[in-house]
Amino acid sequence: MAASPSTARAINDRLALRLLQREGPLTAGQLKQLTGLSRPTVSDLVERLTAAGLISVAGEAKEQRRGPNARLYGLVADRAHLAALDVRTEGVTVVVSDLVGDVLAEASLPITGDAGTGPAVDRAVALVERTAKEAGADRLHTVGIGAPGLIDPASGELRGSTGLPAWHRRLVAALQERWPEARVSVENETNLAALAEQRDGAARDRDTFVLLWLGHGTGAAVILDGTLRRGASGGTGEIGFLPVPGTRGLPSATDCEGGFHSLVGAVAVADLAREHGIVAEPGTAPEAAVAVRTAVAASTGAAFLDTLADRIAVGVASVVALLDPGCVVLGGEIGQAGGEALAARVRERLAVMSPLPADVRPSTLGGGAVLRGALLTARDQAQDELFGTPEH
Repeated sequence: MAASPSTARAINDRLALRLLQREGPLTAGQLKQLTGLSRPTVSDLVERLTAAGLISVAGEAKEQRRGPNARLYGLVADRAHLAALDVRTEGVTVVVSDLVGDVLAEASLPITGDAGTGPAVDRAVALVERTAKEAGADRLHTVGIGAPGLIDPASGELRGSTGLPAWHRRLVAALQERWPEARVSVENETNLAALAEQRDGAARDRDTFVLLWLGHGTGAAVILDGTLRRGASGGTGEIGFLPVPGTRGLPSATDCEGGFHSLVGAVAVADLAREHGIVAEPGTAPEAAVAVRTAVAASTGAAFLDTLADRIAVGVASVVALLDPGCVVLGGEIGQAGGEALAARVRERLAVMSPLPADVRPSTLGGGAVLRGALLTARDQAQDELFGTPEH
């Protein structure tokens, strides 16, 4: 069935806007060439999108030709402002960007466990307010939040957990109350990291892969056939609870101690480094990540990296046996710190343990992947709303 004129216009407009997002400012002639549309159709959509305040003249093309240069059209970046938050156990980082996704302001704030739920929420909301003001944003169109814990697939809300601060759950509602006109959404941090690695990082060439998050906590995100899989209860990838050999016990429903987390969590990795004489210099980065980076750079770090790879390979082999993803990305601060040196060791061990082929790659985004994923998600949501969805 042929599309109605209004649907055809919506499809053409959306195509042009996506091209401007991806390529930057373009002339009408370039839009005609890239879309395959006729010159009158391109002229109409440029007029429509300009009147809607979505695009504007961004300059002139530098062409060697007679007569005036062609106008360049670009997205109106300040048509909407977005906020992305990376909420950790003891702090929060926020960025505010324009509609294109260019970061205008960024800030972080530590929030310790003794702050209290109410004060912690107030401090986090105040941080977003200050960052938005610094960015020149009078209002926020979309807010994307990455947080540890399970997201209820039915409600989209962060579920309660005995291992996480109470202010995490309260923060989402507080942000919605402060910016009632904004769209506020929350997603598991590891899932967002995987989306970022797929778009901008180590898995850009993969439709199917697993991200193994190695940081303060341990988790995994599963992308199958280009789609993020969350599971029936939102718990896909809770690999920290995976029972594995080499621990002193078994995990419980409320505590992952005794599971895979006990082998590769930040505390376990830092302890292992000290056992091998790897001393991490104090600094702002997590001790475990610094220790791994030190070991990679030192000639004496091979034994530590070998033992760590032994531990990681146990979890990776389990994932590969169950999902056959073909690719596993070692993410988080520890995965990025280990780089190819750690990934190669895990890859070698996996080849011995599993009959299924799987590439093991280091993250290229590391701990910053969560914030990047939250921003990409917020940008996509805002653009979906502002660019319009074609009628069917």
